[in-house]
Amino acid sequence: MNRRILVVGGAGYIGSQTCKVLKQHGYEPFVFDNLGTGHRRFVRWGPLIEGDILDPDALRQALTATAPVAVIHFAAFAYVGESVENPGKYYRNNVVGSLNLLEAMRDTGVGQLVFSSTCATYGVPERLPLTEDHPQNPINPYGAGKQMVERMMSDFAVAHGLKFVVFRYFNAAGADPEGETGEIHHPETHLIPLVLDVAAGKRPHIKVFGTDYDTPDGTCIRDYIHTVDLAEAHVSALRYIEAGGEMTAFNLGNGSGFSVREVISTAEAVTGKPIPLILDARRPGDPDRLVGDAAAARHFLNWVPRFSDLPTIIRHAWDFHRRLP
Repeated sequence: MNRRILVVGGAGYIGSQTCKVLKQHGYEPFVFDNLGTGHRRFVRWGPLIEGDILDPDALRQALTATAPVAVIHFAAFAYVGESVENPGKYYRNNVVGSLNLLEAMRDTGVGQLVFSSTCATYGVPERLPLTEDHPQNPINPYGAGKQMVERMMSDFAVAHGLKFVVFRYFNAAGADPEGETGEIHHPETHLIPLVLDVAAGKRPHIKVFGTDYDTPDGTCIRDYIHTVDLAEAHVSALRYIEAGGEMTAFNLGNGSGFSVREVISTAEAVTGKPIPLILDARRPGDPDRLVGDAAAARHFLNWVPRFSDLPTIIRHAWDFHRRLP
């Protein structure tokens, strides 16, 4: 039985964790990555094919050489602010690159795809928690590009029989419990690693943007989902597709949120280090709360997050973070 999976962007934060989980479940991951934001040392559970999704020939060659039963697609730029400042970069890489992948899959007869989308496709929430039928009104090029890829996949399903699952992530967090892979971004923009940088003495303080939100402690609330739980969902998605599951999108989140102040105080408790903070003004476009409803993934994929409590998420991240140079 063919158990080969081509993991596009498999040297990155979530992609590498997914490769490890795929291997644990008996799959054979192959990584396709240009190592622009991924890390060679995270390619530990299958061969690396260096290539770029903007190179259609490289994609076709990788698909032909590996003949996978399915593709998992993580490759994307993912800085919201940068997407506003440089939309062409995001539409070229995230949309055109994904179109190249879809066409290469069509040309090589690979018909199953799991795609990493984002809750940014919803835009400003009209109601919470966010469910999959919430209107998609993205407010930045990053979210708009991801929504466009979702549409392309639906069109390829109609025209070419593509079978797919879309995952709309909330805030990926944590690290491999065994410390083999974790979060390394340059620049780093995510709250938990920035807070841990302060705990490790690499930054003097953490900035808190806005203390007047309509939340219990005045700071905005986000839904954090452990990277291992994200990876397990991708394995469940492969099984769902293989069993003839309907092409659809699923939210991946914990269904509950934690405030910025909660993250900081929990990090202080986990690390045993003081984390000085500076209060600053709100950033434009930050909603009070972003919390997802993942009931559909739990029901249809039999997916149950194992690491949903904030102290565990931060402890795993800290164990990885303090090993970094």
